[in-house]
Amino acid sequence: MPKLIAIIAGVGPGTGSAVARRFAQAYPVVLLARSQQSLDPVTREIKENGGSAISIPTDVTSASGMTATMDQVKAHFGSDISIAAAVYNVASKFVRKPFLEQSSEEFLGSLEPSIKGAFNFAQATLPFMLDAKEAQYPPTLIFTGATAALKGGSGLSGFAMSKFGIRAMSQSLAREFGPKGVHVSHAIIDGIIDTEKTRGYSQDIADSKIDPEWIAESYWFLHTQPRTSFTHELDLRPYSETW
Repeated sequence: MPKLIAIIAGVGPGTGSAVARRFAQAYPVVLLARSQQSLDPVTREIKENGGSAISIPTDVTSASGMTATMDQVKAHFGSDISIAAAVYNVASKFVRKPFLEQSSEEFLGSLEPSIKGAFNFAQATLPFMLDAKEAQYPPTLIFTGATAALKGGSGLSGFAMSKFGIRAMSQSLAREFGPKGVHVSHAIIDGIIDTEKTRGYSQDIADSKIDPEWIAESYWFLHTQPRTSFTHELDLRPYSETW
């Protein structure tokens, strides 16, 4: 059987790191982010805990960059690799601004990391997932979404457009690749994620932020679902979140 790996794009403090640590319990992991500085602490932690991880600074908005990244992956693990799980967790540009005051650059700015990056990531990883159908769990491609994938908030037209786009693409990929044995999922993260950056938010309400470790557990749950019971979309939110 080909060597199985997991690949996570958008590794930084919070969800990306938690997902990397969780999947590293089962597979060698490939960690992608723009900055090596973002990758080093997670890679080091995984290795110190007995896991296998490599980090590759990658601009997912560049098709040639993703191709070069996959070439590095094959050079490290061998050409017989298959991808057991691929997670796209790259953040979109968040601009809150009245529509009539937005420039076209601001409006379209979120499309690069969201739509273009997700497209490049999926095109680069899916061929390696089609060979993983005999693994213990079905090969899984997961996209991290947001509240804006369901509703466009005032002043968030560009951000909402990008999140709607990822959701639409994930549905299309699920319908195309599900019959080929690949589980494609979209996760709606509806709320503030508990990170160092958000420590000061909502301090007056206990447990009001989403624990990234439980996002990771939910992604692992999606990955372990059998072909008889694929979940395409799930949503996660704190008990206190209004929806």
